[in-house]
Amino acid sequence: MERNSCPPLPTIIDLLLDAICVVDAEGRYLYVSAAYEQIFGYAAEEVLGRPMIELVHPDDRERTLATAQEIMQGQPEANFQNRYIRKDGKVVHITWSARWSEAEQVRIALARDVTEIKRAESVQAALLAISEAAHTAKDLLALFQRIHQIIDGLLPARNFYVALYDERADELSFPYFVDECDPAPAPRPLNSGTLTGEVVRSGQAILLTPHTRSQVLGRGIQYIGCDSLDWLGLPLTTPNGCIGAIVVQSYSGDVRYTTEDQALLQFVSDQIATAIERKRNAAWLQYVAGHDALTDLPNRELFNDRLDTALVAAGRDLQRLSVLYIDLDRFKQANDRHGHDTGDQVLREAARRIRQCLRESDTVGRLGGDEFAVVLTGMHRPEDASAVAEKIRSVLNQPFQLGQHQLRISSSIGIAMYPEHGKDRKHLMRHADAAMYAAKRRGRNRLGIASPDFSENDTVVDT
Repeated sequence: MERNSCPPLPTIIDLLLDAICVVDAEGRYLYVSAAYEQIFGYAAEEVLGRPMIELVHPDDRERTLATAQEIMQGQPEANFQNRYIRKDGKVVHITWSARWSEAEQVRIALARDVTEIKRAESVQAALLAISEAAHTAKDLLALFQRIHQIIDGLLPARNFYVALYDERADELSFPYFVDECDPAPAPRPLNSGTLTGEVVRSGQAILLTPHTRSQVLGRGIQYIGCDSLDWLGLPLTTPNGCIGAIVVQSYSGDVRYTTEDQALLQFVSDQIATAIERKRNAAWLQYVAGHDALTDLPNRELFNDRLDTALVAAGRDLQRLSVLYIDLDRFKQANDRHGHDTGDQVLREAARRIRQCLRESDTVGRLGGDEFAVVLTGMHRPEDASAVAEKIRSVLNQPFQLGQHQLRISSSIGIAMYPEHGKDRKHLMRHADAAMYAAKRRGRNRLGIASPDFSENDTVVDT
């Protein structure tokens, strides 16, 4: 009878694609097979005697130690997954099968590299998540935050930002910027010579590492901000062109970016670009629906909505607010005499001047024609509203220089206060409108303050 013969066991083990590891009760490596170096990047002599937990991804260490304790208590594990940091800084996904040898007082484990499988699964999940976020995120900021989370599930993305390019204004802005060292940059022209600008301008990814730094920055591209160790930028490309870029960067040797990471982000960047463009278009349509095309002010519908919201807040917080109803005196005559183009310029300039008289918390809207309305929140005294109205009347009294034409117009402004002149939008607007018409009847270029009984004898402040 022939004896069962084969090559020495260590030779056979070293031919395996999976790594065999043996650690003692303290978790220190006693033995690793040849495949260990292929998977983890470390030669055997670099890890023997070293605690295995030091190489585990920091986010996976706690549950790895907990599972190791269960194995040592006699519970074999056939399908435990965690992540390790390779010697070159890459993250590898490992599936382990392990058991404890009570006789030898060692833990024996087989490690299989499933990084590519996990990568494919992660990319597919990311694509689905991005598509879902494009439909469910309430606004662009929420979408950017969700995209950050999704990318952070693909590769380390502690420092991440989105840059968007407005071709009409030739402006590269940074609406989402999370960075441990730098604040969000100010908007800048596309051809300002920055790394991000070059990604958008060229439509090509840029991977900046210590090995590629001189080659990339030697082309006249400047690095702005705290100097990172690795920088990876991907263009956001749609059928309409490049709309911006996504960027990850690392200031620590613990996180390094490679061409594999570049390829990974490339898979999802087009989906991200589509999601951002869809959400941006939806936001623009929503904005257009609520704003006057000529003056870019809230239209009547949006103004009414904001007034209703302000009234609810004022009632809840026991605050006062004021409504100003503004009409440009003799605008129709000026429009008929100088033409509609000049009239449009007057309306745009009037809107700009009114805005300059208000705070960020106030709202001005164009109700139609030459009529505007203002909501002043947090008004403590009627004279506060009168002071703002007088400021508006004064700036509208200044000459309008429109090309070769210099026009002078004035305004009549009606003032109504909450709660004295009404507790809802309908009554407040009627009182403010009546006060404005009372000011017009008394000679125009005046302020009118509504009376509580809504009579024709509204108080008028002559100016």
